[in-house]
Amino acid sequence: MGKYYHTKESVQEYIKMAQGHDGQKIIDKLKEHLPAGSLLLEIGSGPGTDWKLLRKHYQVIGSDQSTEFLKHLQSSFPEGVFLSLDAASLATDLRFDGIYSNKVLHHLEDEALFNSVHRQYEILKPGGIICHTFWHGQDSEIFNEMFVNYHTDEGISLLFGAYFNPLLIKFYEEFDPRDSFLYIGKKKEGISI
Repeated sequence: MGKYYHTKESVQEYIKMAQGHDGQKIIDKLKEHLPAGSLLLEIGSGPGTDWKLLRKHYQVIGSDQSTEFLKHLQSSFPEGVFLSLDAASLATDLRFDGIYSNKVLHHLEDEALFNSVHRQYEILKPGGIICHTFWHGQDSEIFNEMFVNYHTDEGISLLFGAYFNPLLIKFYEEFDPRDSFLYIGKKKEGISI
């Protein structure tokens, strides 16, 4: 991922760049599958834009790997709980009803993403729900010092399919038609890890 997200300057730059963008429509879809009051982990809370929206409906615990983002989150939302977590290893003993990320998991290379999916299955309670968004496409690139791994809905369905039953796969437009998609899934039962 380089130094981006790990310096105060790049975090401030990202916060300005992300103004006006939030996951309200995604969260509205999540609410159809995850009951209000559920314990939810947000992976990659960043500036806290979606965290603020999520906490209106859920007991949300935020997380980020960036020390600078964590400082920003703890300063902006002193009442919140924020964990220092890598999206691939998710090293926590907590168990959740749901896991949410908005354009975060695309920073992981394929093997790290597989590890994250496996770990999400482990830290979800029975019947747990995942809700993630991805950039749609193929290949990968370095954009603004950040690794970006593009995905297809078919590829993500295969990857998550070992551990989750899909509830919703929906394309949407962030900047261009069908440049993004949402995946919501439910934890399968009886899988030995």
